[in-house]
Amino acid sequence: MKNMHYIHMLLDTNMENTGELLMTHTQDLFPTRLEREANMFERLDPVIHTPESRATDGPLSRDRLREFDDKGFLFFDSFFSRDEMDGFIQELAEYQQNQALKQEEGTILEPGTEEIRTIFGIHEISDRFDRLTREPRLLKMVQQILDSDVYIHQSRINYKPGFKGKGFNWHSDFETWHSEDGMPGMRCVSCSIVMTDNNEFNGPLMLIPGSHRNFIPCVGQTPENNYRESLKNQTLGVPGEQDLKRMMDRGFIEAPKGPAGSMIMFECNTLHGSNSNMSCWPRSNLFFVYNSVENTLEEPYCGNRPRPQFLANRRSWAPLKPV
Repeated sequence: MKNMHYIHMLLDTNMENTGELLMTHTQDLFPTRLEREANMFERLDPVIHTPESRATDGPLSRDRLREFDDKGFLFFDSFFSRDEMDGFIQELAEYQQNQALKQEEGTILEPGTEEIRTIFGIHEISDRFDRLTREPRLLKMVQQILDSDVYIHQSRINYKPGFKGKGFNWHSDFETWHSEDGMPGMRCVSCSIVMTDNNEFNGPLMLIPGSHRNFIPCVGQTPENNYRESLKNQTLGVPGEQDLKRMMDRGFIEAPKGPAGSMIMFECNTLHGSNSNMSCWPRSNLFFVYNSVENTLEEPYCGNRPRPQFLANRRSWAPLKPV
């Protein structure tokens, strides 16, 4: 009922497009990429999907679950040991010198340079990283939060070379995945594994605690193949300054920092971003996006063609099994 009330308010403020809205927004629970600004509204999905009676049937304690529910993320200092990370870090260094990989569509370069910004589909490139997606400790925590089996919706490595690495604008991943990929609901979790030490100077991931509890509709029609520009510099799907200020005033900003092997697990609607790397120390973070097998993709809600497989997995929805 709360969402239908919001939809009717949205229809009243967009009368010139009423016919189109009636056709699409009655099926779209999270309308975004609108012609005009619309108010944020409370999320419709739970944050912890497992019922209270079974909430602690997993590695996360009740206190940690409550923290995730309240803040929208958890930080694990040295979740993996540095020794465990050594092989991954060496492999990443080799990718930086791989000219063939730089030509792949799933490899995004920093604007105006030959430095790698992001490698998408890393678990499909590397057996080592594929095995890591199935690490039992990761899977059990994600399944405990989402109360279902999961598959990899997206994986990527974000690089920030010393002095040259650019930042990422504030955004909710879910807003893009819903609009451009057709992800129906908020039943998805990201795990960001620190591959090189993250400190306050090299552009660590920043998150707004509590921001996951509101969905913020964004303004602007999505052009076809928007990903080709947005992956280098995202301008669509970015909340307005007033909404961001409201979220920051309410929850402040946190930037978890730690050595290689640390991990941030965050809810798909948590607002996050990062600054440029102003230091000489490179920063590399690995992202695995786990989606519930009960939340598989539909047609993009923005009306465009689906984005490429390396951005949004539409082929392999079989549940991950621990290795």
